[in-house]
Amino acid sequence: MAFESLSDRLNGVFKKLRGKGKLGEADIKAAMREVRMALLEADVNYKVAKDFCAQVSQRAMGQEVMDSLTPAQQVVKIVNEELTNLMGGQEAARIHIKNKGQTVIMMCGLQGNGKTTHAAKLAKYFLKEGRRPLLVACDVYRPAAIDQLQVLGEQIHVPVFTMGTEKPPVIAQKALARARDYGNDIVILDTAGRLQIDEQLMQELVDIKQAVQVDETLLVVDAMAGQDAVNVAKTFHEKIGVDGIVLTKTDGDTRGGAALSVLAVTGKPIKFQGTGEKLDDLEVFHPGRMAGRILGMGDVLSLIEKAQETADQEAAEKTARRMMENKFDMNDMLDQFAQMKKMGGISAMLSMIPGGNKVDPSQIDEKQFVHIEAIIQSMTPAEREKPSIINPKRKRRIAAGSGTSVEEVNKLLRQFEMMQKMMKKVKRNPKGFARSLGLGRGMPGGMGF
Repeated sequence: MAFESLSDRLNGVFKKLRGKGKLGEADIKAAMREVRMALLEADVNYKVAKDFCAQVSQRAMGQEVMDSLTPAQQVVKIVNEELTNLMGGQEAARIHIKNKGQTVIMMCGLQGNGKTTHAAKLAKYFLKEGRRPLLVACDVYRPAAIDQLQVLGEQIHVPVFTMGTEKPPVIAQKALARARDYGNDIVILDTAGRLQIDEQLMQELVDIKQAVQVDETLLVVDAMAGQDAVNVAKTFHEKIGVDGIVLTKTDGDTRGGAALSVLAVTGKPIKFQGTGEKLDDLEVFHPGRMAGRILGMGDVLSLIEKAQETADQEAAEKTARRMMENKFDMNDMLDQFAQMKKMGGISAMLSMIPGGNKVDPSQIDEKQFVHIEAIIQSMTPAEREKPSIINPKRKRRIAAGSGTSVEEVNKLLRQFEMMQKMMKKVKRNPKGFARSLGLGRGMPGGMGF
């Protein structure tokens, strides 16, 4: 889970504060020492961590905290606000799209950080926004770079402009002319990367910017590189001028140092974050929402947006009706698993649910969902609609067909039966049932759907 280690450390600090009731100056100083250590361990730039803690300490020792009935909560609120400011403020930084003509976006960065893949992800993002993007292959050095971009372009149904090994500034000029002729309003230049920063790379990027008017220069950096990513961002900005950052592999970055340092060091905001390997796994970077995730407050807005993007409204309403009419069957359960996958799976959803960071991801075996899908898919249509007809002979057949055991089939059937009983209770007395669950108890049956 992204920022897992940092989130755990910070929540440990706040737990100690909550146990003290009233806070004194010594309590806040001790807490800030731990916060600074947590940030440094997360590979946050030293000066950034020091300035952040100084700002929080100054505010935390003010009257709003010292005189508060809940001083620990006030400190968490201040840390949340300062984390948000550190990453860019409440408003997400957006790419400015021209009302007329072509908006040219140049992707740059070191080799291996995911430039080509994220150029395609960005094209797909704009395609969903109703734009007509054009991908341009300006990486003429890396073997198969042009082929890779063409394959990605075909997958997302976006045209790719290529000119073989022609000079990149010429390719950019010709691509822009082609975009004008064919009505492409977004032009995304996939430039060459290097294993390390060198003058030849930088000069080529400068030449491209001189050949065409680049509206947005986006630097692609690997979140898992931590402090190295920040140093790369600083160098690129000084040499060629960067307008924003695309932070990749945030799903695998448990520390978060790059996300927390890059704006303070470069003065340029993170505009997008790559959250996975699929071409849909690109999100606008929201500093406030990210701060909420780090502090375990969740990110309900992103969860709702993801659900709206992936959900089939008609299918969702149909499932809801079937649940309330007590007609929910194994086919519906299979549909729910498919929906969960579209939203990134249980682990991705946990990071957006308030308190979800307290759930140990290692305790959630997503392979079990694969087993359940296999069991359901091994059932006949009649068995899916009416699981009560599944006798021992049928169970043995289903277990053999799904590569599981009869015990696993029995477990699924028991859990499904418990879900049906729960739905009957909800239908009879929705308010009473909600009260009977209580806060934080979880859902009966152990499934947690």
